[in-house]
Amino acid sequence: MAPFDSRDVAAIALFSTFWGVSNPIFSPIVFQVFGLPILCDVVGFATLGVAVWWIRKFGAATIIGLTATVINLVLNPIGVHFLGFTVASFIFDVMTKLIGYDRCFRNTLLAKASMVSISTLSAAVAGFIIATVFMTAPALVGWGGVLGWAGLHAIGGIVAGLIGTAFVTALDARGVRKVGVRR
Repeated sequence: MAPFDSRDVAAIALFSTFWGVSNPIFSPIVFQVFGLPILCDVVGFATLGVAVWWIRKFGAATIIGLTATVINLVLNPIGVHFLGFTVASFIFDVMTKLIGYDRCFRNTLLAKASMVSISTLSAAVAGFIIATVFMTAPALVGWGGVLGWAGLHAIGGIVAGLIGTAFVTALDARGVRKVGVRR
């Protein structure tokens, strides 16, 4: 594993802060308005997709997830369910490493397929953990149980993968990429 340089650390700090601050502010509002737990997935996994595209080192998504968790818990101390996203960011990290960073982002079609798949799986894992560890059975009844809750998060993961890919594709089309990474 290559060590993180100062640019990587700065990117990790920026992506962590974005996710950690925007989630406790905006996700509860969207949940109250629409009754769907998907903005937390969209913000988190779109952020991880762009971060992994930029940093391309194993451990970055996990560190972002851990740091975002700390920030989220400072801003919303009762939001312990965010620990499901901490685990999911590790899953995201492992999956992108297994597929390979260059393979994930070789072209738009591969980027879309890999990021949507990885975001969907990671979000479903987050939803499953949140449902089984942090929710009561009566609360889950209205959502279709554990699998229904995980499915709602998976839908958020699909949207996140598409948004993350759109950002990556737009940045790449404009020639923005990490130093040393070629098209």
